[in-house]
Order: sequence, then structure tokens, then C-alpha cells
Amino acid sequence: MDSIINQLVNSDDPSIRFKARVNILGEDLESDEIQKLRQEIKTSQRVKKLLSERDEDGKIKFHAYKKWSGAHWVLTSLADIGYPPGDKSLIPLRDQIYEWLLSNHHEKRIKSIDGRVRRCASQEGNAIFSTLSLGLADERTEELARRLHQWQWPDGGWNCDKNPKAIHSSFMESLIPLRALALHAKMTGNERSRDIARSAAEIFLKRRMYKRQKDGRTIKQDFVKLHYPCYWHFDILFGLKVMAEGGFISDDRCNDALDLLESKQLPNEGFPAEIKYYQVTTNTKRSGRSLVNWGGTGKTRMNEFVTVDALYVLKEAGRLG
Repeated sequence: MDSIINQLVNSDDPSIRFKARVNILGEDLESDEIQKLRQEIKTSQRVKKLLSERDEDGKIKFHAYKKWSGAHWVLTSLADIGYPPGDKSLIPLRDQIYEWLLSNHHEKRIKSIDGRVRRCASQEGNAIFSTLSLGLADERTEELARRLHQWQWPDGGWNCDKNPKAIHSSFMESLIPLRALALHAKMTGNERSRDIARSAAEIFLKRRMYKRQKDGRTIKQDFVKLHYPCYWHFDILFGLKVMAEGGFISDDRCNDALDLLESKQLPNEGFPAEIKYYQVTTNTKRSGRSLVNWGGTGKTRMNEFVTVDALYVLKEAGRLG
């Protein structure tokens, strides 16, 4: 394991080095060395490509939610890879996101059916998470947090399914709001966000992170295939990562997923990306386009982004030794 961590600490990618040093080795986030490393992330080729489609006003010309190159996804990616907070040049991208999510047109599409608001809450969740992480939050961030509070379903999460028969929260639409509200509670002290995050965590914990309650079978095969970036898709690693960030990873109900994660480690190496939801292309007409490669996929090939997150989870769960 030491050799794998050493490889991550000496990676060519500054985001991998940052995650390894802060999330795995526990280095001080405010130290001069880590602050210098975050500035290196800011000027890295990966970040330059992610931001390369900004116009003279600092905005990206596509709809904010265009997969995966719109402002919504770019800020979410920057927040997850250690981009330094407080960069005012990102404000136009933040405003693009809020102009979309808080527009009258968008609000008219929010429906309540049989007493449940049917909403893709991962959108608000990512907006809250990215603006808080990047030091760009304002009163609109608080408004989105209040909306997530109001839209929570009785079982603890959220769902955009408009079928009146749908009465259970969605894994995909609940994990990201959980992540966002746990961070909101941590950064603002908001007790309501903390309570809601705790109840949302139960959606995953009572299902052992990936199993059906009634028979213990895997809910969906994609849930047990590791990948990065996660965008809005769920897998056990992303689920466990959010549990670790929120302080829930010590719950015994995480153990099955932790065992499964450990079983996926490659011999004498790290962890693979078993599936991906993006295609590297500059063709703006393609959906799911990415301007950067996030380490590739392959069952026998180590992916540094998956590996550094997996080791963080295992460390927080007390399984790194």
C-alpha cells in the first residue's frame, strides 16, 4: 500500500497529489505547501481545458447543464479536484448556474404530485456543493439549501420520478443533495441541513449502500462498477466517499460495500475505473462530451482518480492500516 500511496503523491497530476496528501496522509489544508499545490491545480492543463470554452464574459456558451461541459459540470469537477477557493473569475459560471436554477421557467417545471415534490435534486445539490467548496456561495446558495429542505421526501431523500406510484427516494437524486447539505452544515453550522443529511444517509445505510432490502440482491449492476467522475451516477465508491465526508463511514452498515471495494483492488496496484459515462471529444454536438480524460477505464488498469478516492474511503473507515 505504501508504494501505491507513494505513486499518488508523486503523480504528474497536481489534483492527485493534493488528494493524496490531504485526504490520505492528512496534511494541513492551510499549510503553505498545500496552498502552493492548489495554485498548481489552478494552472494545470486539466483545468485549462475544463475552462477553455469560456467566452469574453467568462461564461460557457452552452446551457449550464449541458453534459458534461456546461458551467454546472465544470464547477462540480473543479470542486472535486481541489481547485482553490475564492477565484472571482469563476463568478460568471456560478451566475450561469443560478440564473438557470432560479429562473421562472425552471421553477414552473417543479411539480408536486401526491404530496411529494418531483425534482432532480442532484442539480441543486451539485450547485450547493461546488459553490461552497469554491468559496463562491452567496444568498442564492442558501435559497437552494432551503429548497432541498422543503423538497425532502418522507423516507429521507429526493426523486424526480413523476409517476404517482413512485414513493421511494432515488439513489442518484439523493446522494448529491446529501453530500451538499452535509458540507453546508459543516461550513455554516446549519442544524437543519445536518439533520436532513443524517436522515438522507439512512436511504443508503439501510440498503447496505447497494442492496435491496427485501432480498439483499444488488439493486443495479452499475452500482458496483467503479468510475470517475461520478457526475450524477451512483456507485459504491461515490456512496462511501459521501459517507466519509459526512461522518457516516463508521456505521457498520457500510461494511459490505467496503468489503466489496477492497476486493476490487488490483494485484500490487490501486483500483480500476470499470466504466465511464463520458467521451473525450471536442465535438460540441455530442452529449456526454468531456474535454479531458479522467484516467481511462479497464478492469486491469489502475485509475489514479478512483484509487485516491478509494484509499481516502478506506482510511476514513480505519482499513488502511
